[in-house]
Amino acid sequence: MKKIIAITLGLLALGCKNESTTSEETTQDTGYVTVSQQQFNTMGMVVSTPLIKDFDVTIKASGRIDVPPKNRAKITTYIGGFVKSSNLLIGDKVQKGQALLTIESPEVVDLQKEYLTVARQISYLKSEFTRQKTLYDEKITSQKNYLKADSDYKTALGQYQTLRQKLVMLHINPNAVEQGKIASTITLYAPISGDVITVNATVGMAVNTSESLMEIVNTRELHVELSVFEKDILQVKENQLIKFTVPEATQKEYTGSVHLIGKSIEGTERTTNVHGHLDEEQKQELLTGMFVDARIVIDRKKGYAIPKDALGKTNDKYFVLLLHHKDAKGFHFTKVPVQVGGTSEDFVEIKLNGKINPEAKLLVKGVFDVTN
Repeated sequence: MKKIIAITLGLLALGCKNESTTSEETTQDTGYVTVSQQQFNTMGMVVSTPLIKDFDVTIKASGRIDVPPKNRAKITTYIGGFVKSSNLLIGDKVQKGQALLTIESPEVVDLQKEYLTVARQISYLKSEFTRQKTLYDEKITSQKNYLKADSDYKTALGQYQTLRQKLVMLHINPNAVEQGKIASTITLYAPISGDVITVNATVGMAVNTSESLMEIVNTRELHVELSVFEKDILQVKENQLIKFTVPEATQKEYTGSVHLIGKSIEGTERTTNVHGHLDEEQKQELLTGMFVDARIVIDRKKGYAIPKDALGKTNDKYFVLLLHHKDAKGFHFTKVPVQVGGTSEDFVEIKLNGKINPEAKLLVKGVFDVTN
């Protein structure tokens, strides 16, 4: 009898244990992200349905910040020599006509010497030409003498004018040279006003005519130069809005507008240039040469949207937290993958699917706290 009672009690205990285990398993929320009512309230979480918002229809483009050719100047020399002085640094502002650097050159001295020699011959050759012409008109001298005098004078005059123009290009006064004032240096002046962006000249350095010694950029007409693919270019029109970022510097979004559209497709990538004007107040924050990621707004559309904070991301795939049910334990959400569309400043468009519809209740505030 004692053995029977012991076995019965053992079976009852085992039955109770199995019943307890089964009961515990059915209350687990396997596959759900569960948030208690207290957590929900403390974290200020919000559940809401998708909203209908306006979104931009855009095409992607890339490019850089640039200036028109007339606003960029490379400083070179017309004649070889050695840098005698250079006081400017990168970032200095210069005005048109301001002296930039001086170059000392033996070639400059030789050029002035040659000019002076020709200048002194001109007076004699001109008088000889006039004399021979008078004699020829009076039938006193031969045509040969007259033509030789004419040729000598005009050849020397051509040399004189050529050398004089070279001196003017080097900013040397020809009249001063004719008075015997020979300069050994030339000064290079700024052809435009702007900012110095490169300086390649150092005192004593030998320079030649193929070298860029300095570069100046005037950023008053700073613009964005974009490359647009052939498949998209027919959708681009003048005055369309351009939105862009400078990924390497900031995530701030800048704006501009389409001003000029290229008329040919170039290169193996089949792109054409789109020139965009920038808002004046933004130009001070940008630098020439910056790489940009841009979107050109070609249309507007309506779509279902959620706040950007309501969108989660795992392994480059987006998801939302869909409310499955609520009970005494709290709120139970499921992760549902979604595709995203357009974006605005605060909202992102999501594509509706079998689980996400206009009535779907989504966690729109507190997703980051829950998933992390």
